[in-house]
Amino acid sequence: MIGQIALRFEKICSRLIPAGVWQRYFRFKIARNAGVSLETAEKRISAEYVRSGSGTRISWEDPESYTEKLNVSKLYGGTPLRAVLSDKLAVRDWVAQKAGDGYLIPLYGSFESFGDIDLSALPDSFVLKCNHDSGSVTLIRDKREIDRKERRRLRKKYAFHLKKRYAYIGFELHYDLIKPCILAEKYMGDNISDYKFFCFGGKPYYVAVHYDRAKGHKCNIYDMDWEPQPFVTNDANGKEQRPRPEAFSEMKTLAEKLCKGFDHVRVDLYEIDGKVYFGEMTFTPAGGRMRITPPEWDRKLGELWDFDAGRRQRIREKLKTTAQLVAVMRKRAQRKA
Repeated sequence: MIGQIALRFEKICSRLIPAGVWQRYFRFKIARNAGVSLETAEKRISAEYVRSGSGTRISWEDPESYTEKLNVSKLYGGTPLRAVLSDKLAVRDWVAQKAGDGYLIPLYGSFESFGDIDLSALPDSFVLKCNHDSGSVTLIRDKREIDRKERRRLRKKYAFHLKKRYAYIGFELHYDLIKPCILAEKYMGDNISDYKFFCFGGKPYYVAVHYDRAKGHKCNIYDMDWEPQPFVTNDANGKEQRPRPEAFSEMKTLAEKLCKGFDHVRVDLYEIDGKVYFGEMTFTPAGGRMRITPPEWDRKLGELWDFDAGRRQRIREKLKTTAQLVAVMRKRAQRKA
């Protein structure tokens, strides 16, 4: 209960506290966490796990619940492929190879800085976001409203996000392999429902439907037969049932294609005007700060995840710090390139 109150308080503060204050907080957190020992990382993840209301403790040696496995995996489960698929730019080629580029939201360009963006070359409406983090999305409904003051604000915003080492905010270490950039994509609408498929062993089991983000953000969870489920993750469960999407069968097929070969991944999709679009893939939903209510469902989801509990020990026998672990992943990525 205390953890849930803390998260609600953090969300309220994020709206009220100036962006500069939050940026200083993230810089402090990154500087504090970067390169620390694996032992220290475990302690800080465990403390965050309790504060966020995810659970009472993490069994690092033998995790059983879904949220326990999620947090052990984010520290010890990183791979070069996981980094590629978490990169909102690089994953596009992979999705096109697996399922075809018809599922991709049109991309207008990628940029190393906000100053590199030629606004005159973009349509009146578009979306800006970074490829390596969350929280950097900007909806541009009419670029004619971007005056000099707004340009300065956006330049400062993206200068910060491009320097943000997302790997060390919550120890999702595979993100340190992603080269940050800004993406400009087609504007698809304001209040779009998204469908987050929780997949285990190459098979989608549940889908979390997020909707009414502009009016309070609700979430309902269904199985693959569109039967409502009695649990929620972080966001408030909507009281009304959502209609089954017309393209739900196609969405399931796409999710299954993309999750094949992974012990766990969440595949995010959209349905817009009857057409299915790819959103993103994430191996560390909510950065590990996930509350599953009622708690017994945390255990049930954990049972679906065929987890390699020995990986942590094998890594700990060879490596001592997060910096060493990231360096090993980077070398492997370079060999495969």
